[in-house]
Amino acid sequence: MFMGEYRHSLDTKGRLIIPAKLRNNLGELFVLTRGMDGCLFGYTQDEWKLIEEKLQELPLTKKDARAFVRFFYAAATECGFDKQGRINIPAPLLHHAKLDKQCVVVGVGNRIEIWSQERWDEFSNEAETNFDELAENMIDFGL
Repeated sequence: MFMGEYRHSLDTKGRLIIPAKLRNNLGELFVLTRGMDGCLFGYTQDEWKLIEEKLQELPLTKKDARAFVRFFYAAATECGFDKQGRINIPAPLLHHAKLDKQCVVVGVGNRIEIWSQERWDEFSNEAETNFDELAENMIDFGL
């Protein structure tokens, strides 16, 4: 399980340190792809296989399903760590998440998320302001 919030700087070559606590759970290789809300999603190989199975079940006859699968897979890449615990984030993913210098790496249960600090701070402030309302609505999901 992934959890926690970590702030790191992206270097000029598009490399980002992934904290050891998250790195250990990701394994030597993991999959990084476009996420929702303007961030990146990172999945272990095992979790990626589960997602692939679910994506393959989507109906090809549905335009939204085709578009989602294309968009999700198109920028997906397998990542590994260098000796300093950094990953190299490809340009299309840097662009999608608007990653520039300051980044936030967040553990979110079955995945990690990589955010620009600006986007994360906006999201975090809004979520904190609305946390009680968000918590109340979780009853609809059985929590």
